[in-house]
Amino acid sequence: MTIRGALAALTVAMLVTGCSKPSGGDKSGDDSDGDKAAAIPVEITRPVRGDIFATHTGTAAIEAFAEALVVAKVGGEIREVLAEEGDDVEAGQLLARLDGDRLRLDLAQSEARLQKLERDYQRNLDLKERGLISAGDFEKIQYEMEALEASRNLARLELSYTEIRAPIDGVVAERLIKKGNTIEVNAPMFRVTSLEPLIAYLHVPEREYRRIAPGMPATLEVDALAGTAFDATVARVSPVVDPSTGTFKITIEVTDPSRRLKPGMFSRISIVADKHVDALQIPRGAIIEDEGETTVFVVNDDTAEKRPIRTGFAANGRIEVTDGLGDSESVVVVGHTGLRDGSKVSIVNPADGDASAAAVDKASPNDET
Repeated sequence: MTIRGALAALTVAMLVTGCSKPSGGDKSGDDSDGDKAAAIPVEITRPVRGDIFATHTGTAAIEAFAEALVVAKVGGEIREVLAEEGDDVEAGQLLARLDGDRLRLDLAQSEARLQKLERDYQRNLDLKERGLISAGDFEKIQYEMEALEASRNLARLELSYTEIRAPIDGVVAERLIKKGNTIEVNAPMFRVTSLEPLIAYLHVPEREYRRIAPGMPATLEVDALAGTAFDATVARVSPVVDPSTGTFKITIEVTDPSRRLKPGMFSRISIVADKHVDALQIPRGAIIEDEGETTVFVVNDDTAEKRPIRTGFAANGRIEVTDGLGDSESVVVVGHTGLRDGSKVSIVNPADGDASAAAVDKASPNDET
């Protein structure tokens, strides 16, 4: 290369180097502040304390505890109907009456024959004491008298069957006869249903067997009554598990003096299996499940901290925190999906943290533990 060519190359290099230097007197182009991430708006709440329950829920139809179909034990014409559908009746109360004319005649005939034989028996008793009749003849008369007494008692019993009576306490659910009808033996006449208590059968998975016991409180709700809750009780727990379904049967009893509950209604049942008193609770919506770990975001000095926690019972949109969280800490309930550990946050509701928790609770469905 010639000397002139080398100088030209050096000049070009110097020009390029000079153009690439930053201006030392003007710092207006420094955008280091712009590199900082913008604070993420969040809503927070503080944990609350209160009793929380472990519940098992299920659905079942309401049934009557006892129900009896009243049938005719003798035939005849219906002379009187003394009870109507909806009437309260007691066991033994008269519901209807049959004619019974033939049965009354049969009873009168049996009593007349028995009276005649009783007089013969008294005469033969005197003869037997004087030795004027054999022991065999006397025993024959005695046996005949006992047979006539049994016939008389049977006729009296059949006549009593013409009075149709309620077999149990309850309400007349159905009347199947009309006055003047002639009915045969075993013809259905009334259906009497006991409404106190009412029952429902739940079939519960076998994993819950050790948690449910007789006497546990329960709550029963019916859509037909606008979700009104009724206090109920676990009355019985079946001692066996159905191998085909892997469930066991429990019997729920409920008493409704107002009689708004009716057999056949569809109900939702919650059984209180356990209770933790004064438990620390947060809204269920604050919980984040991350690779098998349960976490929440806690706000400290406008910075989000990802905190692992341990949880317990869940009910009514809240979940119990057993470890990892203090009473006075602020937990993110809205906006945590975009957070990372150490993210800057802007608290939207600093003075109304509990209100957002109430909103979350209201929107959250009941949980089954």
